[in-house]
Amino acid sequence: MAPVRSSLQYLTDEAGQKTAVLLPIGDFEKPREDLEDPAAVAERRNDTTISHAKFVNDLRANGGLPD
Repeated sequence: MAPVRSSLQYLTDEAGQKTAVLLPIGDFEKPREDLEDPAAVAERRNDTTISHAKFVNDLRANGGLPD
């Protein structure tokens, strides 16, 4: 997760206690994108898989990795 910027603003109650925080929309949306990634993984749960060794060998055979 990206670091939260120092531009946070806090809402306080009458006693000065922090009750809420306002943050830039980009800081809000980034964690939401991160939460959507597990959903994509779940959608692919039943996809065909290959072993890591086969994946590496295929990359090397197709010039994607040096020998």
